[in-house]
Amino acid sequence: MKNLSKSIFIAILPLIAIYSLYDSSLHLYQNGISVDNLGQFLTSITVVIFFAGLFIVSQARTTASVSGYTISILIGFLMGVISSAFLRDFNLNGVALNVLLTIGWIIYIKWYSVFEDRETEILKVGKMLPDFVLENTSKEKISSRIFLGNPTIYLFYRGNWCPLCMAQIKEIAGQYKELEDRGVNMVFVSPQPHYYSEKLSKKYDLGFHYLQDTDNEVAHQLGILSENGIPAGFQALGFDSDTVMPTVVITDPKGRIAFADLTDNYRVRPEPETFLAVIDKMNI
Repeated sequence: MKNLSKSIFIAILPLIAIYSLYDSSLHLYQNGISVDNLGQFLTSITVVIFFAGLFIVSQARTTASVSGYTISILIGFLMGVISSAFLRDFNLNGVALNVLLTIGWIIYIKWYSVFEDRETEILKVGKMLPDFVLENTSKEKISSRIFLGNPTIYLFYRGNWCPLCMAQIKEIAGQYKELEDRGVNMVFVSPQPHYYSEKLSKKYDLGFHYLQDTDNEVAHQLGILSENGIPAGFQALGFDSDTVMPTVVITDPKGRIAFADLTDNYRVRPEPETFLAVIDKMNI
């Protein structure tokens, strides 16, 4: 139920920001500049820029607090809400939207972005990665055992709809030569339909493995399943409501886990150089 609430929340918050930006812009245009409307405008445009930027600008990670955006929103809140107490005539609807957006932003940072209870004994460093079966874009069953004999990086990503996941894959594609020189198997795993994985494999035709976790069976097996983990509405594009929590697992040639990143914040992800450093420390 909590994840379903998150799914609905993240679909609604940007829409409120867009409406609030329209509302504040309209009041500024019709009534001239006022502190309360400027504050609402600043809060709204900051939220809109943040979410739009995730899709427009390729960025594989942010800080947990995204402090620059948070400061801008708090300034907008203070301008819009505090100043209205000293004004005889102010935009009550705008003040309400400003308060709602500011509260929504805090909820987004402190609640939506965070994964709880991500610790799992299954993916502890030093343990053998359990065997599992995935499906390639030709719908052939692929056992994880075929990757034994070489270091393997498993990137479990939420799907093509996730802009940070796409930026992370783009970064790794930029490291193809270094990974190839080290004989690394690069395995991208997602529960998304094959159609989207095929698009990705054509975009980065570099010998990587693009595999589907059908019905999130492997995510469930490894303890990294995110029920109702996609924003409400993306189901219309063919994505399942359940997905995987962003996870990176690196195994040595014998299949022993050498590195596992189980981020507790979907926007905080390891730098790509980390993967190469882990590989280089292996006694291959």
